[in-house]
Amino acid sequence: MAFTQSQPGRIDYHRAGTTLSCEVRPGTGTPLLLVPGVMADAATWRPVVDAIDLPNPVITLNRRGRVPSGALGTGYSVDVEVVDLRHILDELGHAHLFGWSYGALIALEAALDNPHVQSATAYEPVGRPFAPDVVPHLRRAITAGDLDQAVTLINTEVSGFSAEYVAELRRTPAWPILRPLAAPLADELAAINSHQPALDRYRHLEMPVTLILGTLNENLAPYGTAFASFAAALPQANLIRLPGQGHLAHVEAPTDLARAIAAAVHRADADR
Repeated sequence: MAFTQSQPGRIDYHRAGTTLSCEVRPGTGTPLLLVPGVMADAATWRPVVDAIDLPNPVITLNRRGRVPSGALGTGYSVDVEVVDLRHILDELGHAHLFGWSYGALIALEAALDNPHVQSATAYEPVGRPFAPDVVPHLRRAITAGDLDQAVTLINTEVSGFSAEYVAELRRTPAWPILRPLAAPLADELAAINSHQPALDRYRHLEMPVTLILGTLNENLAPYGTAFASFAAALPQANLIRLPGQGHLAHVEAPTDLARAIAAAVHRADADR
């Protein structure tokens, strides 16, 4: 089924009793489907979406665990997310696919043997091992209802930010937005660490593939080292480096990231 919505708003898909809700920026042509990672939802990606200079419709998925989509559910795993994404791709018919971080892992896995994917762009995909020692601490904090501690842990123990950075972040309007996004963190990180990406199959992806790396993360754990594994598995990929950026370009440099995403789509269209 082709995507035909012409007005901005929301579209819901349904799979196995779960709602998968997407925000839509209307346009013409093949849709661009964005898949955010942890600590992010469609709302946090609006600055990037607004800056993407393409005529295409842009659809941003609220993955499971993000209102108004459904909960993660029992038996949650990366494979569940991949099947969710494949379902949406089936409904769309064809799409350019972009994923960030955990969303990039999901996007690459969903692109395998998938004729609906016209191109795949991945910004710093993550894979196992990914901070496995932090998962029990996250689970304790979330089980206790201490989402402030969960946000602190993901920033300090996973992303490597200083306590001073987190203290300043806590004084900003972003903090109350981040708290509910932390609720699924333990299950999401556990899923990443339980999943073996099909890296040996990535070189057989036939659509144009683009990898995006923030230069501040190059060769550094956890994001740069994870990126290196995916880059080695994708020798055919075009590489875009974002100078002076780390893992959060969607927050810190949305226009630069939007330009990189548009360039990947233009390149894919030129190759067809």
